[in-house]
Amino acid sequence: MKKWRAGSGALAVAAVAAVLAVTTAVPAGAITGDYVKDTEHPFVGLIVFYGPDGGFHHRCSGSLLTPTVFLTAGHCTAGVSSARVYFQQDAGVDWSPETGTDPDTGYPAACAEGTLGTQCATSHEMYNYGYTGMDAVPETKDAGLVILDQPIALSEYGRLAAAGTLDALATRRGQQETTFTSSGFGISAAGPAAGETSFRERLMAQSKLTNLNSASTDGYNVQTNGNGNGLGGTCTADSGGPLFYGTAESNIITGITSFNHNRYCKGTNFSYRTDRQDVIDWIRATTGSEFGRIDFAPAP
Repeated sequence: MKKWRAGSGALAVAAVAAVLAVTTAVPAGAITGDYVKDTEHPFVGLIVFYGPDGGFHHRCSGSLLTPTVFLTAGHCTAGVSSARVYFQQDAGVDWSPETGTDPDTGYPAACAEGTLGTQCATSHEMYNYGYTGMDAVPETKDAGLVILDQPIALSEYGRLAAAGTLDALATRRGQQETTFTSSGFGISAAGPAAGETSFRERLMAQSKLTNLNSASTDGYNVQTNGNGNGLGGTCTADSGGPLFYGTAESNIITGITSFNHNRYCKGTNFSYRTDRQDVIDWIRATTGSEFGRIDFAPAP
């Protein structure tokens, strides 16, 4: 387990930019294809990370599991000192390149007046499962936790799937559910000709299970496909958002949006599995009882 605190200087994991230069797996996030606005999951937030100098570093998505425990990707918490999380569905939609901020939410440098502790929170404490880099696929240990300075009270929080929830799908799917739903903020289209499209609002889309046992998954990741009518996927930009098992109404998290094999949003997505006992044990050990009870879905 690796932990980062503001000013600690313990930045042992290489920057994401360096990872991109040596691997075909690229950190992913955001929603593409046939997406819709996500008003179903108020606990999915846009998290902005800041470097040791306090300046903007990068942004990701993630899920609030308790009033103060925020789950995101391990590569998101690497190399940073502090963070701020926005829970508004349109967290940065009115961001202005002229002013460098969103007048309604304060994104990306502040919480808007009256939103601190209600729709926005800061953090100076974050943990990393031991992120190994994208060149270590399939076992990247791509899980991270951010502890909020101010508790956020919501009507519901994300629920972690029980250990082994997806195991049965690896061998015999039969009539079992193979639909998954991704949620996150960020780029919704990317390509060499069109550039990038970012709405900076929480979107979601459904995808279908592709593989749990390939060289890129091997029990550590889940591969889904978002190509086709009514389906969507993830794209390069911000990672860490949840992969829900089931349709849009589900709040059962089985994975953390982790990487693609293509920068241009082709609909093939890989999420780091959270239904593995070692990951669950790490989350429990890291949070303990100090930060509130984490809810788990029933075992399959």
